[in-house]
Amino acid sequence: MTQPPPEIQAVVFDLDGLMFNTEDIFNEVGHTVLRRRGRELTSELLSLMMGRRAPEAMQACIDYHRLHDDTVEGLIHETRVLFEELATDRLEPMPGLHRLLDEIERGGLPKGVATSSGRRYLEGMLGRFELLDRFHLTLAAEDVTHGKPHPEIYLKAAQKLQIEPRQMLVLEDSHAGTSAAVAAGAFAVSVPTRHTRHLDYSHAHLVVERLDDPRVLHHVRRREPERS
Repeated sequence: MTQPPPEIQAVVFDLDGLMFNTEDIFNEVGHTVLRRRGRELTSELLSLMMGRRAPEAMQACIDYHRLHDDTVEGLIHETRVLFEELATDRLEPMPGLHRLLDEIERGGLPKGVATSSGRRYLEGMLGRFELLDRFHLTLAAEDVTHGKPHPEIYLKAAQKLQIEPRQMLVLEDSHAGTSAAVAAGAFAVSVPTRHTRHLDYSHAHLVVERLDDPRVLHHVRRREPERS
């Protein structure tokens, strides 16, 4: 999607797969959980689950594989246990995250996180890397009625940041998240991972491979007003 870039007044990040390599871990967890049931985590199922709140993602998994003996709550618990086992030694920031955060702060722009994950998980994840205090705003699954791809979470982010949605740069790695940002009217930047690269991001305003892509850094740098 091409259009003149807006004057960015704030930057809002997705969390999983965008700030941290959690999708690598969740992908392995998903394969393990489904192998226990004689099922497979297909790319189609992964696309249905990616970027959505945990209850919605697990319900999609149950429906897709007709796991009638499982419950959403049971799958969420099993997934969390496996995730924590794997995350201990493997969790790390995505390439370019710290450089981008530093550049945003250098320009004095407020930052937020808007995730489909729960607040406890959100704060725990940011806390692991001592990043929680660097964000002016955090929105989690409990803060909205509708999950991504509904635009509610990004509309609420803009409202709380006291800006127009078009003045907000949103960074996403999933199709559902990108759709939510676009529907909200934000400037949507997609950073697909190897798990999501095959999806359609033609609706994004910008698609990059790293968070510190020069084009992203350009948009978050505040320009001095032109002198007459």
